[in-house]
Amino acid sequence: MWINIARYILRNRIAILIALFIVTVFMGIMSRQIEMSYQYAPLLPEDDPTYLEYEEFLNIYGNEGNMVIIGIKNEDFFELSDFNNWQELSKSLLDINGVTSVFSVGQSYDLKKNSKEKRFEIAPIFPEKVKYQTELDSLKEVFYSLPFYKELLYNENTDAFLMAITLDDELLHSKKRVKLIEDIQEAGQQFVENSRHDIHYSGLPFIRVVTAEMIKRELNMFIFLALGITALIIFLFFRSFKVVMFSMLVVGIAVIWALGIQGIFGYKITILTGMIPPLIIVIGIPNSVFLLNKYHQEYRKHKNKIKALQRVIRKIGNATFLTNLTTASGFATFIFTSSKILVEFGVIAAINIMVVFVLSILLIPIIFSFLDGPKERHLNHLDNQLVGKAVNGLVRISLNHRTKVYWVAGIMLLMGIFGISKIKTTGFMLDDIPHDDPLYVDLKFFEENFNGLMPLELMIDTKKANGAISGSNLKRMDKLQEELKAFDAISHPLSMVEVVKFARQAFYNGKERHYKVPSNQERNFILSYVNKSDTEATANNGLVTTFIDSTKQRARLSFRMKDIGTTEMAVLDKKIRETINSVFPSDKYYTSLTGASVVFFKGTDYLVRNLFTSLLLAIVLIASFMAWMFSSKRMVLVSLIPNIFPLIMTAALMGFFHIPIKPSTILVFSIAFGISVDDTIHYLAKYRQELSETNWSIRAAVVLALKETGVSMIYTSIILFFGFGIFSVSQFGGTVALGILVAVTLLIALFSNLILLPALLLTLEKAITNQSFKEPLLHIYDEDEDIELEELRIEKKHELKSE
Repeated sequence: MWINIARYILRNRIAILIALFIVTVFMGIMSRQIEMSYQYAPLLPEDDPTYLEYEEFLNIYGNEGNMVIIGIKNEDFFELSDFNNWQELSKSLLDINGVTSVFSVGQSYDLKKNSKEKRFEIAPIFPEKVKYQTELDSLKEVFYSLPFYKELLYNENTDAFLMAITLDDELLHSKKRVKLIEDIQEAGQQFVENSRHDIHYSGLPFIRVVTAEMIKRELNMFIFLALGITALIIFLFFRSFKVVMFSMLVVGIAVIWALGIQGIFGYKITILTGMIPPLIIVIGIPNSVFLLNKYHQEYRKHKNKIKALQRVIRKIGNATFLTNLTTASGFATFIFTSSKILVEFGVIAAINIMVVFVLSILLIPIIFSFLDGPKERHLNHLDNQLVGKAVNGLVRISLNHRTKVYWVAGIMLLMGIFGISKIKTTGFMLDDIPHDDPLYVDLKFFEENFNGLMPLELMIDTKKANGAISGSNLKRMDKLQEELKAFDAISHPLSMVEVVKFARQAFYNGKERHYKVPSNQERNFILSYVNKSDTEATANNGLVTTFIDSTKQRARLSFRMKDIGTTEMAVLDKKIRETINSVFPSDKYYTSLTGASVVFFKGTDYLVRNLFTSLLLAIVLIASFMAWMFSSKRMVLVSLIPNIFPLIMTAALMGFFHIPIKPSTILVFSIAFGISVDDTIHYLAKYRQELSETNWSIRAAVVLALKETGVSMIYTSIILFFGFGIFSVSQFGGTVALGILVAVTLLIALFSNLILLPALLLTLEKAITNQSFKEPLLHIYDEDEDIELEELRIEKKHELKSE
């Protein structure tokens, strides 16, 4: 088959180049359709009960994640100039297109009882601008007498105050969201200059937009870093600008195709898909290294350029295809996680790894068929004494020190098992953000002063119309709120209970001691006042309708919580549900605990479990490919050992260095395994070729295969090590961990494949190198079996004869 492929490629060079040019232009056009993702992609599948509960909540009460929060700590907040500056900030924010409302101390209101009309009237506590300090002092006393706002808008113990900015949903889901957040920050900066007090920003829309912009900046940075690092390393290896330039051309076109394919699929750029272009560069370059290294080896033998290129396609094409297939398989297993963000990452990565193989096998032979053959100085890397000595040293270790190899491997394995036992599993919503980043610092400000901002929502279905406002259920809700206050990670609640307490206080002329749940007799009077005030309240962002549905059957208790991590959240989630069930028995009430914090916790837990499954699937899938390639089950089992060993060592390092298992780090294993197997395939493919040429001498075949493939394996592993190492400069901790851990895993895999695998082949000898391995499904080509050069008919026949 590969003879025919080589013939086709070299006979149709111009047509293939024209086709590739047209497709590349098309992909470039399609890449312009890609948009940034400014939302957290759901980690849960759409049929998951937690996801369905969250969707039900959104359908009833609307979006919970459309607020940007601004916070300040100022012990002189109620000094006239400081307060008026805060009011000016509120006013300037309201003038921004996309801001629908602003709510803070300055926009707080009081309820006034209108006995004549038997309703409550909503009256602002503060005017837009206070003129006198005495007036402000008086209004401050009124504000502090209303417990409804305590820990909601201020924390009197820390002198912290916040402002909630509600954003327009439609604009928030458009491209204008970045400008909207920038305008809010600009207004905040103006306040800082006027007041000389720092302010803090947070809220889900703010976090999402800021992180998306960080991803956008890193995408471009990583592409240039990947190109620069790989170009430098290739030049140091090959000492040829042509090799560097055309290798970069191949991966550059592959990047355009990757972005174009993502545009065709309609996938947005996320923290994972943003890594694909540099990944394509790093993973694609080894294709060029193997192809060009083989080209130089062949050209040195007979100085025939076309003969060397067709042998490259014929001999390296098969192994390179399988190595790319196994790497793609490692990424493709993410498709089975049912998580949207990982499915998209797996689909695009898997497709484009095969694309970069196609581009490599087409462009490298075609381009170099037009160029002059390599000069002797370009072939000197084949005699690199340093690399040669390293390979010879590895050969000696495999031949003469196998017992020591096994002892060292055994000791490392025991240490690995101990290290794995120390691994912890956790995940935070802002875990990947540096702890000195303003985004993280500001979130901690709100956690310290207001117990966090992550939404935690409780829905209670009383199963009866008007059940949510019955006296007994209001008391149950109040009891539940009091019991939940015992958990430090949860904020002060907002609910119908608080509204009714507020109304009772107003009913008794604003006296603070009356901020309590009304008795049954009081409830009827107070709710009659509330119902008559409902229209006006709705106009002011919903005094009642925010917390109960239209039938008054279901009630909402809204909390905010700290980002405590999935480990602590698992414990807290269980305790909260137990508390809920003790107050609202499941046989009489239907309750659901939801919100972004719960969805994230459940999604992370689901993702980690499924990623372990995808790793096992990757091992099975790749083992199947290798079984098909080598037609020997025993050989497959032996070849898996040097590739699973690095995974154990990496997991051990995670345990020793306290790197937790989370979605960003669990990715390491599937990716690294899919790539590290490449070296095994190249080595075993050459080993099998050498068996036939050495009259089935296992010892000779092991040595010859190691000497020929060892150089390319070292080259590609160094490229991959530094290529993945570029992710260590990321602003996201997960990306840093992914890059470093994959780089380390591949480095361990290199030595494992160069030392442990040959040692195993020599020790087990004929037990694994059986007849099925000697007579494989895939054909092994003889060195002298070539395409007839006259049949190629490349451009002009006399050009071939001159070769």
